[in-house]
Amino acid sequence: MTTNTGNTKGGSTNGRSVLRNFAPLIIDVAVPLGAYYLLKNGFGMSTLMALGLSSVVPAVRTGWGVWRAREVNGLAALILFVNVVSLLLSFVAGDPRLMIAKDSAVSSTIGIGIIVSVVLGKPMMTAGMKPWVVKGDAGREAAWGRLHAGSARFRRAERVFSLVWGVVLLVECVVRIVGAYALPVDTMVWLGNVIMVVAMAVGFLAGGALGAGPMAAMVIAEAKSAAQAGRPVESGLASFEKGLATANLATAK
Repeated sequence: MTTNTGNTKGGSTNGRSVLRNFAPLIIDVAVPLGAYYLLKNGFGMSTLMALGLSSVVPAVRTGWGVWRAREVNGLAALILFVNVVSLLLSFVAGDPRLMIAKDSAVSSTIGIGIIVSVVLGKPMMTAGMKPWVVKGDAGREAAWGRLHAGSARFRRAERVFSLVWGVVLLVECVVRIVGAYALPVDTMVWLGNVIMVVAMAVGFLAGGALGAGPMAAMVIAEAKSAAQAGRPVESGLASFEKGLATANLATAK
């Protein structure tokens, strides 16, 4: 009976950890994108109305972060910005080639936002990649926190992962714009989707090889090392704060 209860508690804890890790990705990306397609395709709303209503969640998240924590929520702000750009571009009409080219503006906006986040030292793609590395495991989450606080190699891989995605999305934008004016319109109607799929595949493969893969290996190795040494499991945030305090103390000395 005791063992089963312990397993139940452990499963519940892991479930909450998984939900906590995926929460930013769900709230900041999945909810607004899902709302847009549901409103547009499910309820038959206009593109303008669907974009406007789907912007409510990221707008609230961004405003709440600025008011409560005095910081901008990166993912929410980016999705909000993309929606605003899309709203403005929705008024562009007439030239079919321009209509095809304007679709690439979303990719370019996201790509630029991701690259800027790397320059600012807050890689935006981390929120989407971390759950796949941590997998809701407390040991891995603690290992992530320790590595983020004390490993320059880990932070470099984190930046590279976001940078890869930023560059891929910008390249996709350029290719689609060139294709919109160099190829027949009928060709670009279907080729644009192929370009997007290829770009996503390149992003996953290159980002995994250069960023996510090395980070996952480091997290697994660190978690195993901590388990073998009998170190207590800490939350990622607690481990990060401890590492930061240690670094500040060493600097002060």
